[in-house]
Amino acid sequence: MRSATSRKIITLSLILSPILFLTACAQTPSHVATAATDNTLTVNSTTQQAQQNKAIVTDFYEGVFQKHQVKAYADRYIGNQYIQHNPRVPDGKAPFVNHFTQYFQKNPEAKSVIKRAVAEGNLVFLHVHSAQNPQDRGVAIVDIFRVENGKIVEHWDVQQAVPESSANSNTMF
Repeated sequence: MRSATSRKIITLSLILSPILFLTACAQTPSHVATAATDNTLTVNSTTQQAQQNKAIVTDFYEGVFQKHQVKAYADRYIGNQYIQHNPRVPDGKAPFVNHFTQYFQKNPEAKSVIKRAVAEGNLVFLHVHSAQNPQDRGVAIVDIFRVENGKIVEHWDVQQAVPESSANSNTMF
């Protein structure tokens, strides 16, 4: 037979055990909390940087391809070294400005309208409808820009003519 003190200790242990267990579970080791916080900060910082890059590229694109202010927006947003993957446009800021200034002189009604913009890390992807004039069906373009330290430093693009007819009822945009 157990003494009254033993019963009290056992009863108290049974009552306190779940409380102590829950308290222990609720306390996260400080290194785990720091790692979680660091990961959250990294994700938030990366997302914020991607959004800033998207804002840079969309402002640049609208300034150049809708307002035709090529030099002003190139000076603001293109880096000192600019790598161009479009085979019709040379590398560098000055060749970019020269190429598109001449293009807009020949095509003053040309417009490129951003339909979608997506950013991931230092890359910004634009889905664009570009036309030389209101009568032109134009081309669908996917432009990809790499941004470094707030400047556009690299560009790729893929273009597809908008056809007169389509095998489906979907648009290209």
